[in-house]
Amino acid sequence: MPLNDDQNSDSDSSRLSESTASSSDSEYSRQSFNSDSSSKPSSPASSPPKVITFDELMAAAKNLTDLTLAHEIAVNANFCIKHEDFPQNSFAGTVKQIVHKAFWDHLESELNEDPPEYEHAIKLFEEIKEILLSFLTPGANRIQNQICEVLDTDLIRQQAEHNAVDIHGLANYIINTMGKLCAPIRDNDIKQLKATDNIVELLRQIFRVLDLMKVDMANYTIQNLRPYLQRNLVDYERTKFQEILEETPSALDLTTEWIKESIEDELSSISDESSSSPGADSSSKRIISPTLVLNNGYLKLLQWDYRKTIPETLITDEVRLQELREKLNQLKIIACVCLITNNMVGAAIVDVPDFADQLKRISVPLLEGMNKKTFDLKEALNAIGVQICSKVNRSLAERGLPTLNEEMQSNLMGQIAHIVEDNNPVSSLIDKRIQFFMRSLLALPSFQKCMPTMPGGLSVIQTEMEFVGSQYASIVNFNKQVYGPFYANILRKLLFPEAPMGKAETETPTN
Repeated sequence: MPLNDDQNSDSDSSRLSESTASSSDSEYSRQSFNSDSSSKPSSPASSPPKVITFDELMAAAKNLTDLTLAHEIAVNANFCIKHEDFPQNSFAGTVKQIVHKAFWDHLESELNEDPPEYEHAIKLFEEIKEILLSFLTPGANRIQNQICEVLDTDLIRQQAEHNAVDIHGLANYIINTMGKLCAPIRDNDIKQLKATDNIVELLRQIFRVLDLMKVDMANYTIQNLRPYLQRNLVDYERTKFQEILEETPSALDLTTEWIKESIEDELSSISDESSSSPGADSSSKRIISPTLVLNNGYLKLLQWDYRKTIPETLITDEVRLQELREKLNQLKIIACVCLITNNMVGAAIVDVPDFADQLKRISVPLLEGMNKKTFDLKEALNAIGVQICSKVNRSLAERGLPTLNEEMQSNLMGQIAHIVEDNNPVSSLIDKRIQFFMRSLLALPSFQKCMPTMPGGLSVIQTEMEFVGSQYASIVNFNKQVYGPFYANILRKLLFPEAPMGKAETETPTN
């Protein structure tokens, strides 16, 4: 399958972005978890305990790096390699600057000798030749032969012995070749090279532009590789993770603990329901739905303390999940602010068009950066309270209605400021409704493209919630496709420990 296949595979991209599918719990019956599907080659195999050598550890680390990079390229359309240098005022930047200056000063002194000393310059031409050749595509034989002929270092050394090296001519050839191979974005850099007369500065700038061209080539390769990875990412990631598991058998310890905690939470919930219903079946462990266990585990990620290590199977999406959690925290506060304001003065402003959106526009800028350690949420909520009181009073005055007195303003600002407190009733209510929406989203069948009904109190953030929800469901759905067989193994061991051991089902346990 060629990497530059331009075919539009809408079905593949939609597979990565569609919300989690729902199927009956019969897929997760005790029979399916007890079955031995060892004949299926894509099933993850468990490995016996063994001593891990340094080489095995490094191999596992490389597999993890490859898996993470492939995942990022496929799911992040904006992923690219950027050319970054050390800050000039940093220690590393200062050292680099000193070393580079010493090198180029030494080269200049050699070229100014009589006769000139070309050995270091010849080594630079050799390096430039190798870089230019690395840019060529297979089959570009003519330009390859030309580069090798013009930048033949053996010939250049012979010319140097007779002081017949046309160093400016070589540099001009290099610049012209770079102009043929570079991306259009580098055209201005090529023009600047042609305008540089000092040969040492010219060579220095040639290497700078070549470094930029390397980054351009890497990003071009990534762009061509992305469609291929998107079509094959599930199998690739599952295979890579299996290799990691074979090198390091403990690579599922955190994932096992994560699922175990979800099972315990579900057992506790069932126990509470049983205690409130005297006739309920006491054998609660046998009726736990693996789908529900996994979904509850995924929901916990939206409230995860990311100072703790995330389960191994979710490392590739850790940053995205953390960003979603932070966005949901912001949306929760906005919904709380709007609900408190509407409860206090809703009757007076119920007819004001888009008043809830106006409250949202006040809150959003003041909550920017709330995930940063230096962010003072209490101060931000106080500022939101002041501006909302001012906005409410202006709206009331425009309608010829009495404005809020000082006591009402103080009450409104106080309730908004108290959102941040633990067990705040408004915050707890909105949080439960957000969790309910996300849980409903995970329960949707695969063929249902529409969003679940938005719970009351969240209409002001409906657009944002649906956007966050689609991203979240996409992450969960894809994670289940890749790691479903591993989860099936873990769930079988935890839910049915007395069952005979075999390999997990090859089919991904999507809900």
